[in-house]
Amino acid sequence: MRFSEDSLSSSNETENPAQSLMPARRRMNTADRKRQILDRAIQFFAKYGIDGQLRNLTKELGVTHTLLYHYFPTKEALIQEVYKEVFESRWKPEWEELLDDPKLTPEEKFNAFYLDYTNTVLTYDFVRILIFSGLSDHSISDRFFELLRSRLLPRLIRETRKYCKRPIEPKPTERELEFLMGLHGGIFYIGMRRWIYGQAIYAQDIPSSEQEIIRDRVESYLHSAKTLFT
Repeated sequence: MRFSEDSLSSSNETENPAQSLMPARRRMNTADRKRQILDRAIQFFAKYGIDGQLRNLTKELGVTHTLLYHYFPTKEALIQEVYKEVFESRWKPEWEELLDDPKLTPEEKFNAFYLDYTNTVLTYDFVRILIFSGLSDHSISDRFFELLRSRLLPRLIRETRKYCKRPIEPKPTERELEFLMGLHGGIFYIGMRRWIYGQAIYAQDIPSSEQEIIRDRVESYLHSAKTLFT
Protein backbone atom coordinates (compact mmCIF):
# COMPACT_ATOMS: atom_id res chain seq x y z
CA MET A 1 0.00 0.00 0.00
CA ARG A 2 1.35 3.43 -0.96
CA PHE A 3 0.87 6.52 1.21
CA SER A 4 0.42 9.97 -0.28
CA GLU A 5 2.48 12.94 0.92
CA ASP A 6 -0.60 14.22 2.75
CA SER A 7 -1.00 11.01 4.67
CA LEU A 8 2.73 10.97 5.63
CA SER A 9 2.55 14.61 6.76
CA SER A 10 -0.50 13.91 8.84
CA SER A 11 1.17 10.91 10.43
CA ASN A 12 4.26 12.94 11.39
CA GLU A 13 2.19 15.71 12.89
CA THR A 14 0.43 13.35 15.29
CA GLU A 15 3.74 12.11 16.71
CA ASN A 16 6.10 14.68 18.19
CA PRO A 17 9.69 13.65 17.22
CA ALA A 18 11.08 15.42 20.27
CA GLN A 19 8.81 13.40 22.55
CA SER A 20 9.77 10.15 20.91
CA LEU A 21 13.49 10.91 21.38
CA MET A 22 13.16 12.20 24.96
CA PRO A 23 14.35 9.59 27.47
CA ALA A 24 11.87 8.54 30.10
CA ARG A 25 12.55 10.12 33.50
CA ARG A 26 14.52 7.64 35.58
CA ARG A 27 13.04 6.93 38.96
CA MET A 28 15.62 7.58 41.66
CA ASN A 29 16.58 4.35 43.40
CA THR A 30 16.74 3.94 47.16
CA ALA A 31 20.51 4.41 47.48
CA ASP A 32 20.54 7.55 45.31
CA ARG A 33 17.60 9.09 47.16
CA LYS A 34 19.22 8.43 50.56
CA ARG A 35 22.49 9.89 49.25
CA GLN A 36 20.65 12.98 48.02
CA ILE A 37 18.94 13.52 51.37
CA LEU A 38 22.20 13.07 53.28
CA ASP A 39 24.11 15.49 51.03
CA ARG A 40 21.42 18.13 51.42
CA ALA A 41 21.25 17.53 55.18
CA ILE A 42 25.00 18.19 55.45
CA GLN A 43 24.55 21.49 53.59
CA PHE A 44 21.51 22.32 55.72
CA PHE A 45 23.18 21.69 59.10
CA ALA A 46 26.36 23.51 57.98
CA LYS A 47 24.27 26.56 57.10
CA TYR A 48 21.62 26.60 59.84
CA GLY A 49 23.12 24.51 62.63
CA ILE A 50 22.28 21.23 64.32
CA ASP A 51 19.13 22.77 65.80
CA GLY A 52 17.75 23.49 62.32
CA GLN A 53 14.17 22.27 61.94
CA LEU A 54 13.66 19.19 59.76
CA ARG A 55 10.50 20.65 58.27
CA ASN A 56 12.72 23.29 56.67
CA LEU A 57 15.03 20.57 55.39
CA THR A 58 12.15 18.67 53.80
CA LYS A 59 10.93 21.92 52.26
CA GLU A 60 14.33 22.56 50.67
CA LEU A 61 14.48 18.96 49.46
CA GLY A 62 10.95 19.02 48.13
CA VAL A 63 10.11 15.76 49.92
CA THR A 64 7.58 14.81 52.59
CA HIS A 65 8.34 14.11 56.24
CA THR A 66 7.18 10.55 55.62
CA LEU A 67 9.84 10.03 52.95
CA LEU A 68 12.57 11.58 55.12
CA TYR A 69 11.65 9.36 58.08
CA HIS A 70 11.62 6.33 55.80
CA TYR A 71 15.38 6.74 55.35
CA PHE A 72 16.20 8.35 58.71
CA PRO A 73 13.66 7.38 61.41
CA THR A 74 14.80 10.13 63.81
CA LYS A 75 16.75 13.36 63.65
CA GLU A 76 19.43 11.71 65.78
CA ALA A 77 19.81 8.96 63.17
CA LEU A 78 20.29 11.59 60.46
CA ILE A 79 22.87 13.47 62.55
CA GLN A 80 24.79 10.23 63.14
CA GLU A 81 24.99 9.68 59.39
CA VAL A 82 26.16 13.27 58.95
CA TYR A 83 28.91 12.62 61.51
CA LYS A 84 30.04 9.46 59.71
CA GLU A 85 30.12 11.22 56.36
CA VAL A 86 31.71 14.53 57.34
CA PHE A 87 34.04 13.39 60.12
CA GLU A 88 34.69 9.64 60.22
CA SER A 89 35.00 9.24 56.45
CA ARG A 90 37.74 11.90 56.35
CA TRP A 91 39.80 10.33 59.09
CA LYS A 92 42.97 8.89 57.57
CA PRO A 93 44.75 5.90 59.13
CA GLU A 94 47.78 7.22 57.24
CA TRP A 95 48.04 10.01 59.81
CA GLU A 96 48.76 7.52 62.57
CA GLU A 97 51.18 5.63 60.34
CA LEU A 98 52.96 8.89 59.52
CA LEU A 99 53.35 9.83 63.18
CA ASP A 100 54.65 6.33 63.97
CA ASP A 101 57.23 6.35 61.16
CA PRO A 102 60.68 5.96 62.78
CA LYS A 103 62.46 7.32 59.70
CA LEU A 104 61.06 10.83 60.09
CA THR A 105 62.04 13.50 62.59
CA PRO A 106 59.38 14.94 64.93
CA GLU A 107 59.45 18.22 63.01
CA GLU A 108 58.91 16.43 59.69
CA LYS A 109 56.01 14.49 61.19
CA PHE A 110 54.31 17.58 62.62
CA ASN A 111 54.59 19.51 59.37
CA ALA A 112 53.47 16.64 57.14
CA PHE A 113 50.55 15.77 59.41
CA TYR A 114 49.18 19.28 59.87
CA LEU A 115 49.54 20.18 56.19
CA ASP A 116 47.46 17.16 55.19
CA TYR A 117 45.07 17.49 58.14
CA THR A 118 44.36 21.10 57.18
CA ASN A 119 43.69 20.23 53.55
CA THR A 120 41.39 17.39 54.61
CA VAL A 121 39.23 18.82 57.38
CA LEU A 122 39.18 22.61 57.17
CA THR A 123 36.19 22.67 54.83
CA TYR A 124 32.98 24.66 55.06
CA ASP A 125 30.82 21.76 56.26
CA PHE A 126 33.37 20.26 58.68
CA VAL A 127 34.20 23.52 60.46
CA ARG A 128 30.67 24.87 60.70
CA ILE A 129 29.01 21.61 61.77
CA LEU A 130 31.67 21.07 64.46
CA ILE A 131 31.12 24.59 65.82
CA PHE A 132 27.32 24.31 65.67
CA SER A 133 27.47 20.97 67.48
CA GLY A 134 29.55 22.51 70.25
CA LEU A 135 26.89 25.20 70.63
CA SER A 136 24.11 22.62 70.68
CA ASP A 137 24.04 19.08 72.08
CA HIS A 138 27.76 18.20 71.59
CA SER A 139 26.73 14.93 69.90
CA ILE A 140 29.21 15.45 67.06
CA SER A 141 31.90 17.55 68.72
CA ASP A 142 32.28 15.16 71.69
CA ARG A 143 32.76 12.16 69.40
CA PHE A 144 35.30 13.97 67.27
CA PHE A 145 37.36 15.21 70.21
CA GLU A 146 37.38 11.71 71.67
CA LEU A 147 38.84 10.54 68.35
CA LEU A 148 41.56 13.18 68.68
CA ARG A 149 42.28 12.30 72.31
CA SER A 150 42.56 8.57 71.70
CA ARG A 151 44.35 8.37 68.36
CA LEU A 152 46.24 11.60 67.66
CA LEU A 153 47.11 13.61 70.75
CA PRO A 154 49.17 10.87 72.47
CA ARG A 155 51.24 10.45 69.31
CA LEU A 156 51.79 14.18 68.99
CA ILE A 157 52.83 14.42 72.66
CA ARG A 158 55.24 11.53 72.12
CA GLU A 159 56.84 13.31 69.16
CA THR A 160 57.02 16.54 71.13
CA ARG A 161 58.93 14.72 73.87
CA LYS A 162 61.28 13.21 71.31
CA TYR A 163 61.99 16.68 69.96
CA CYS A 164 62.67 17.88 73.50
CA LYS A 165 64.81 14.77 74.19
CA ARG A 166 62.59 13.73 77.09
CA PRO A 167 61.34 10.25 78.10
CA ILE A 168 58.31 9.25 76.04
CA GLU A 169 56.76 6.70 78.42
CA PRO A 170 54.93 8.71 81.11
CA LYS A 171 51.27 9.55 80.53
CA PRO A 172 50.80 13.02 78.99
CA THR A 173 50.27 15.71 81.59
CA GLU A 174 47.44 18.22 81.49
CA ARG A 175 49.99 20.96 80.90
CA GLU A 176 51.42 19.15 77.85
CA LEU A 177 47.95 18.48 76.42
CA GLU A 178 46.83 22.07 76.87
CA PHE A 179 50.01 23.34 75.25
CA LEU A 180 49.47 20.99 72.29
CA MET A 181 45.83 22.07 71.97
CA GLY A 182 47.11 25.62 71.60
CA LEU A 183 48.84 24.53 68.40
CA HIS A 184 45.92 22.40 67.23
CA GLY A 185 43.39 25.12 67.98
CA GLY A 186 45.52 27.75 66.28
CA ILE A 187 45.57 25.71 63.09
CA PHE A 188 41.82 25.01 63.31
CA TYR A 189 41.32 28.78 63.67
CA ILE A 190 42.42 29.12 60.04
CA GLY A 191 39.19 27.35 59.10
CA MET A 192 37.14 29.33 61.61
CA ARG A 193 38.29 32.66 60.21
CA ARG A 194 37.43 31.52 56.71
CA TRP A 195 34.12 29.69 57.27
CA ILE A 196 32.73 31.36 60.42
CA TYR A 197 33.95 34.95 60.19
CA GLY A 198 34.35 35.19 56.43
CA GLN A 199 37.93 36.44 56.70
CA ALA A 200 40.91 35.15 54.75
CA ILE A 201 44.21 35.29 56.61
CA TYR A 202 46.31 34.84 53.48
CA ALA A 203 46.03 35.46 49.76
CA GLN A 204 43.72 32.85 48.24
CA ASP A 205 45.76 32.77 45.04
CA ILE A 206 48.97 31.85 46.88
CA PRO A 207 48.59 28.27 48.20
CA SER A 208 52.04 28.36 49.76
CA SER A 209 50.87 31.00 52.25
CA GLU A 210 48.83 28.49 54.28
CA GLN A 211 51.75 26.08 54.30
CA GLU A 212 54.04 28.80 55.60
CA ILE A 213 51.57 29.65 58.37
CA ILE A 214 51.39 26.03 59.47
CA ARG A 215 55.16 25.57 59.40
CA ASP A 216 55.63 28.77 61.42
CA ARG A 217 53.18 27.56 64.06
CA VAL A 218 54.73 24.10 64.24
CA GLU A 219 58.23 25.57 64.61
CA SER A 220 57.06 27.98 67.29
CA TYR A 221 55.30 25.18 69.18
CA LEU A 222 58.28 22.82 69.14
CA HIS A 223 60.81 25.46 70.11
CA SER A 224 58.57 26.71 72.93
CA ALA A 225 58.02 23.14 74.12
CA LYS A 226 61.78 22.64 74.35
CA THR A 227 62.01 25.76 76.52
CA LEU A 228 59.08 24.86 78.76
CA PHE A 229 59.48 21.13 79.22
CA THR A 230 63.24 20.56 79.46
